[in-house]
Amino acid sequence: MTQPDTALAFPTLRGHKYANLTTFRKTGKAVVTPIWFAEENGKLYVMTERNAGKTKRIRNNPQVQLAPCTARGKPLGPEVPAVARILSAAEGEVANQALDRKYGWIKKGFEFFLKLRRGTAERVFLEITPPDVV
Repeated sequence: MTQPDTALAFPTLRGHKYANLTTFRKTGKAVVTPIWFAEENGKLYVMTERNAGKTKRIRNNPQVQLAPCTARGKPLGPEVPAVARILSAAEGEVANQALDRKYGWIKKGFEFFLKLRRGTAERVFLEITPPDVV
């Protein structure tokens, strides 16, 4: 499976499967979460649950940071600033397709077991861009 080229938007993530997404609580405290991501047209896409902590924090503060990491969250490079937004259901299809292309059957298996474990939790997609892209 080929890796998407994130060189233009997020060069530190090139060739990585995982990134630490740092979101911020209302108090300003940083919360780091390892994520899967896929790149499409200079934007990163992430799948999560509507009621996940990171989603709630992004609703309050869209300023985030990204850094390449291992699957368990061990940092592999420097953090870079970014801006995240929660996509509408219609916009989420681009994100879903990008993640399907990058992770294939692994993503499908993850979704299956997530559904078994958590039932009908509603998923949403995040779009993450460099801070100067709006």
